[in-house]
Amino acid sequence: MPYETIIYEKKGQIAYITLNRPQLGNAINAQMTRELADACQGINEDEEISVVILKATEGVFSSGSDPKEWEMGCDAPSAVASLGRVVIAAINGDAWGEGLELALACDIRIASEGARFCLPHTGYGLIPRGGGTQRLPRLVGKGKALEMILTAEPIDAQEAFRIGLVNRVVPSEKLLQEVEEIAKRITTRGPIALRYAKEAINKGLDLTLEQGLRLEADLYFLIQTTADRMEGIRGFLEKRPPQFKGQ
Repeated sequence: MPYETIIYEKKGQIAYITLNRPQLGNAINAQMTRELADACQGINEDEEISVVILKATEGVFSSGSDPKEWEMGCDAPSAVASLGRVVIAAINGDAWGEGLELALACDIRIASEGARFCLPHTGYGLIPRGGGTQRLPRLVGKGKALEMILTAEPIDAQEAFRIGLVNRVVPSEKLLQEVEEIAKRITTRGPIALRYAKEAINKGLDLTLEQGLRLEADLYFLIQTTADRMEGIRGFLEKRPPQFKGQ
């Protein structure tokens, strides 16, 4: 279906979702949330896709929720979090409010040098509602998350890298190139292994160590039954790149 607030493209094993409300700072509204949910559902049904790149039109990544729809509430981050594929955020500018929460729902975050990050909700008498109070401390620790949320003050890209909020910081003109290089490397890995590894890590965070180890073992044994596992072994023994088929 055609979208108005996002741009969806697919190139081989990589899907691109671009936030596309540039005149409004890529503010997230109900329509964008619906379109993101629809695009993410389509991606989950497409076995060819291994990696999703979430980016935005030039200027900012996202200024957050559209102020005109604050009372309605949007949950765009849940749509991104529902993806069973590897999701990389290319953060080309400010990620504010729900825009930051959208990035937090991704698996890997690469930021341009001029990007800033902020959860300003307490300054408006609110709290984050798109996962900020839960995903941020899991990334940066309780103390730093409390500081960011309680002060509602922004941090720059270098500080975001220092505390583990983003994986890398690169010049803005090299951002998409860097993200695509990471995505292309990931597409050479076993697609089932990618999904199981993501599942083990994400679900394991909410389990005890013993429970997490059992989950890891269960997923490991499941993958032993796949054709990809045998192809990986053959590729290693034959000293060639394996040709995974997601089977």
